[in-house]
Amino acid sequence: FERYKPQIVFHAAAHKHVPLMESSPMEAIKNNVIGTFNVATLAQFHDVQKFVMISTDKAVNPTNAMGASKRCCEMIVQYLSQQHEGKTEFVTTRFGNVLGSNGSVIPLFKKQIEQGKPVTVTHEDIIRYFMTIPEAVSLVMEAAAIANGGEIFVLDMGQPVRIVTLAENLIRMYGKVPYKDVPIVFTGLRPGEKIKEELLMMEEGLKKTSNKLIFIGNQIDIDEEHFASRLKKLRDAAQLNDEAVAIQALHEMVPTFITPDEFN
Repeated sequence: FERYKPQIVFHAAAHKHVPLMESSPMEAIKNNVIGTFNVATLAQFHDVQKFVMISTDKAVNPTNAMGASKRCCEMIVQYLSQQHEGKTEFVTTRFGNVLGSNGSVIPLFKKQIEQGKPVTVTHEDIIRYFMTIPEAVSLVMEAAAIANGGEIFVLDMGQPVRIVTLAENLIRMYGKVPYKDVPIVFTGLRPGEKIKEELLMMEEGLKKTSNKLIFIGNQIDIDEEHFASRLKKLRDAAQLNDEAVAIQALHEMVPTFITPDEFN
């Protein structure tokens, strides 16, 4: 920050692998929550004009530590925006899966087909929202341009896609017949996984913008005193690697954090 004096920060750094973060929730808290707080407050200290936090649909009614940690990140950005200290405008953009990004499902399916292995899908009813890397980047940059500070921008990702349909179509693209030439094996939902992702918190509503693919969710007021003390409790527990206290603190910070069984 001292050397380059950036005008705008796109904060995309996060641990985002759901099952991995279920087995290592302290890492999700340290990297996602504490990391976001550190970068955001540094941006504020150095008078960055705009700070754009990249969130995920998994932050909506989260059923896993990763999603709950990203919801906390959204709350940190709202908290800093509410304080109106310094010159920085804080905004969040929320969207689903990006095709071709690290850990994306299509490269995995292609590898399985090319190696003559069965294609593995977790559940026959599982659906996800997808967009391409250029779509995601251009919409995030446009949202940043129209931001005034404090907004959660929700990107329209079109219709959700059934993962099994995606697998079937990819097998056909290789000139093969699904279930005949290439088996599709259902491996079961992984820890923390939802059958269906959501893009919007129920209470947030939607406002249109000049771009029909970008919407604004209403802000939720954050009780600054309670939030700061809960964040400190979460940080202290994570630094001590006290998983029970940290998970309890995460639930206190994110009341919509429920178990996958309750949701599914």
